[in-house]
Amino acid sequence: MTTNPGGEERYDLVVVGAGSGGLSVASVAGRLGLRVALVEASGELGGECLHTGCVPSKTLLRSARVAQLMRRGADFGLTPRDPGVDMAAVNRRVRTVVERLQTQDDPARFQSYGVEVVFAAARFLDPHRIEAGQRILRSRRFVLATGSEPSVPPIPGLAEAGYWTNEDVFEVTGPPARLAVIGAGPVGVEMAQAFHRLDWQVTVVETGEPILPAEDREASETLRAGLEAEGLAIRTGCQVQEVTPSPEGEGHRLHLGQGNNLEADRILVATGRKPVTEGLNLEAAGVGLTGSGAVSVDRRQRTAARHIFAVGDVCGPFQFSHLANYQAGVVIQNAVFRLPAKADLTALPRVTYTDPELAQVGLTPAEAEQRYDGLEVHRADFADLDRAVTESEDTGFAKLVFRRGRIVGATVLGSHAGEVLPELVQAVRGRLTPKDIAAAVHAYPTLAEIAKQTVSKYYAERLFRPRVKALVRWINRVLP
Repeated sequence: MTTNPGGEERYDLVVVGAGSGGLSVASVAGRLGLRVALVEASGELGGECLHTGCVPSKTLLRSARVAQLMRRGADFGLTPRDPGVDMAAVNRRVRTVVERLQTQDDPARFQSYGVEVVFAAARFLDPHRIEAGQRILRSRRFVLATGSEPSVPPIPGLAEAGYWTNEDVFEVTGPPARLAVIGAGPVGVEMAQAFHRLDWQVTVVETGEPILPAEDREASETLRAGLEAEGLAIRTGCQVQEVTPSPEGEGHRLHLGQGNNLEADRILVATGRKPVTEGLNLEAAGVGLTGSGAVSVDRRQRTAARHIFAVGDVCGPFQFSHLANYQAGVVIQNAVFRLPAKADLTALPRVTYTDPELAQVGLTPAEAEQRYDGLEVHRADFADLDRAVTESEDTGFAKLVFRRGRIVGATVLGSHAGEVLPELVQAVRGRLTPKDIAAAVHAYPTLAEIAKQTVSKYYAERLFRPRVKALVRWINRVLP
């Protein structure tokens, strides 16, 4: 960093936002010797994923799964046990895990990389200067990584009733009660199952008809059946029109229309997220927004102002931490090494961490049918997978979409589906052919065998055709 006579501090790169994407860019650029400033408004590094998103939610889900396994003792020849849920203790564990991982995002660590950490809100003054607190930072290049925040629908009475989002749901310490979850996307469904398994009486309300509408319909319907079999209530095709105090006493009444109501003590809003751009004064920098309010970028992650880049939730098109890190790699190549790298989201994986998990990469069968002809879809069931049977976790299936000898999409619903996905990600990327998967030796017994079993269905259809059988008979008659 240098300071000119006008009081401006000069940098090679200023990163605004210290979530996973921003941290990745700043750390690499700093270690490569650039003058880097990392500006973060919240006062702590790590972003939403560490503090209120991926990490605490997966920690909570793990506690909920253990509670469910205790109840399922008889499935394993053991005596079932009531887990005796203590929400305060559960969330102490959540905080402990967050605090442990927070050490990886200590400001001192980034300062050791040569990155100056500035805790202040950023505001553009012009395309090359931002105001950060009382300081003015001038830079040749900028990276926007300000993330997203909960999007709360304008439901009358909701604000007066009070509600949780992912930003405060992990602070719950009171006893289990009635919980209404508005929204059946990944966050809503994950949290609904977790709280239900932690002894809450949970009802999910979704405006659309299927839960997880972006996923394969068969997979989402199978998952829904499993959730309802556990006792989780799911009401789709209805919308919360108003929230009023419950006439029954404490709690709230959610009015769903047509005389349908839902009584709840607590409300969790999980209706999506919106990019954080307010206060940045992006107009002064020449940075444009999409119709959804996200920062508009090209495939090189450049905004309309070509020296300003964006990564993560603030630009999308999806809100995954792993996407932010991937985009950070694209920015490093473009902004640091000046290489014309472009983002390719063909094989971007996603996982909904319910039990069982629902994982997807590439196109679902429905998406593929809209785009291509000549498709084949083959599936294998976890019920036919020895490892799944031994663990009494045999719900679900893998479904692969084939086109011209390539895998263009994969859906996996099952235990640890996200761990099965990497091999299929490589296949959708074109780095592995179905033949490569079929020829690979998979350790037995493992859940990863589900990929090979599904590919085997694809080859079996070809191998056992009458023409092939006739050829085999001829070979065995003619050759010694």
